[in-house]
Amino acid sequence: MTTALTTVKTSYDHAPVNRKTTLRLCTAGSVDDGKSTFVGRLLHDTKNILADQYDAVVATSTARGQENPDLSLLVDGLRAEREQGITIDVAYRYFATGARSFILADCPGHEQYTRNTVTGMSTAEAVVVLVDARNGVVTQTKRHATVAALLGVRHVVFAVNKIDLLDYNEVAFRKIEADIRELASRLGLQDTYVVPVSALVGDNIVEVSANTPWYGGPTVLQLLEELDVAADTNQDASYPLRLPIDYVIRDHDTEYRGYAGRIATGTVAVGDTVELGYGRSSTVTQLTIAGERVDLAVAGQSVAVSLADEFDLARGDLLSKGNRPQDSRRFSAVAVHLSDASLAVGRVVELRYGSALVRGRITSVDAIIDIETGEPTVPSDALHANDVAEVTIELASALPVEDYRVGGRVGAFLLIQPGTGDTLTAGLVTGTDQNYS
Repeated sequence: MTTALTTVKTSYDHAPVNRKTTLRLCTAGSVDDGKSTFVGRLLHDTKNILADQYDAVVATSTARGQENPDLSLLVDGLRAEREQGITIDVAYRYFATGARSFILADCPGHEQYTRNTVTGMSTAEAVVVLVDARNGVVTQTKRHATVAALLGVRHVVFAVNKIDLLDYNEVAFRKIEADIRELASRLGLQDTYVVPVSALVGDNIVEVSANTPWYGGPTVLQLLEELDVAADTNQDASYPLRLPIDYVIRDHDTEYRGYAGRIATGTVAVGDTVELGYGRSSTVTQLTIAGERVDLAVAGQSVAVSLADEFDLARGDLLSKGNRPQDSRRFSAVAVHLSDASLAVGRVVELRYGSALVRGRITSVDAIIDIETGEPTVPSDALHANDVAEVTIELASALPVEDYRVGGRVGAFLLIQPGTGDTLTAGLVTGTDQNYS
């Protein structure tokens, strides 16, 4: 359901640095909707570019005969992209305001690069979908909104761009807003916003625009600074501990043994009882972060855990706490095929889940998903480039897989070509077969 934000902060230079949170966001939209210009405007107006970078943009824009600086040049770094004036790959940018830090993925708009967009959205906590005010909701708008819904992204901001080219017409904006609300409702997007903007001149992106007095809502930046994503991205301390072991640290002189990895979700503290799989458990006796002993570690931190009991644990094993997923050799998933080469049903590949790597195969492609509607269609005997499908996967060795959660910290996996290590397919677990383990 589309909602309105009733209370927002109007300043972005007041929060203490040590209280900042980080938001992972993604921009998407159709070709020429202005995604790269939007990102460039966001970087420029939040003072996250150097003076010489801006001077270079002004010089290039002037040489091209453009009246306004082409801020997309701050983002489109690949030569081929700049010559074509489009974005064909996911470009990551890092910036910050006084209220929050941001990791931004600027995704391509062409249909054939849907897989790149899925990659960019797969770790996003919020998505900004650009909509050209002259064209309204188009096929790519539906496609990108559908991808956001499939990936479980809760917060979606629809930025109706180039509103200046319609002389800031409220009637035109309200028509697009109504279409977006209908789309969001149909897809089940939980928390959506619609903002009239002009990336070219800066309306309602960082600063409130005097050209849209009929809007009266928050800017895009104000929304992004205020979104509460802690609970829906597994940063909530109440979510069960998931700590995949990356490597085992041993010191034979001191008999120290630590199981090191990055905490995917939840927290772990000295004295906690953790589960190790196959009915085993032990007590945490020591935690170390960057060589320093601590009493508590939380999601996102890399930590070494020492246990009261000796177990033969290795890379790929999981330390958990509460509601441990059952080890399974078969599960269902939504898969996005990333490779240009097809992947046939039954072909043996490697599956990477967290730090674990095991052999496996797709036993069936149960349905290809219509990316515009999110609805399953016909089954297939293979995955092809950009396919999004419902699949069943079988593993050679059981893993503690569980349903995907927003941000990819739990339930996300990759299918990899044995020998070369090339990534073929990305996937999201949707259910496990507890009778096949």
